[in-house]
Amino acid sequence: MNVLVIGCGRLGSRLAGILDEQGHDVTVVDADPDSFHNLKKDFSGITIVGMPMDIKALRNAGVEGCDAMAVVTPDDNLNITVSQMAREFFGIDNVVARISDPLRENVFKSFGLKTVCPTKLAGDAISTALTLPWESKTVTLGTSTATFHIKEVDYAHDGIRLSEVPKDDGEVIFGVIASDGQMTLCRGGNENPVLEEGDRVVLASVID
Repeated sequence: MNVLVIGCGRLGSRLAGILDEQGHDVTVVDADPDSFHNLKKDFSGITIVGMPMDIKALRNAGVEGCDAMAVVTPDDNLNITVSQMAREFFGIDNVVARISDPLRENVFKSFGLKTVCPTKLAGDAISTALTLPWESKTVTLGTSTATFHIKEVDYAHDGIRLSEVPKDDGEVIFGVIASDGQMTLCRGGNENPVLEEGDRVVLASVID
């Protein structure tokens, strides 16, 4: 896949490196030539110095032939403008934009743009790490990220049914890990076992 990455800060350089390692053809655009020092020494893609909103710079970067674009500068306003240019002017359907302010997420979505918010992801991950005894896991599918965390059944909840497990808004029960380590998935059927102290309930929720 031919991917254009706009912005070569910490996020942009890491993304470009991952895509490059996966074998994609990657071109990175940034107005500051020093930003390309963030890239790994073995980065095999192309770097273009230019303003992200400059149509000439985008054309020099091969925007008209790219399959996807990631717009990941620190400036939300710049990201939404460049993303709209990519979709409306150059006809690129697969555009993902970074937003730093979670409150502006709806603005981006109203334009039909796919977004990722590092602030929101980090906040949810830190909250989970602070409040849950088992390490949480996150999985990103498309532009949505789901988190999986575990609540251990304590003495006070010994003998309750699975359906009675306390859940936060937006959480669903994914499965149960018995005290012997065996995991049973909840398939949306009639599974509603009685839980014992030491069992662990796996909860899932979409965080972005």
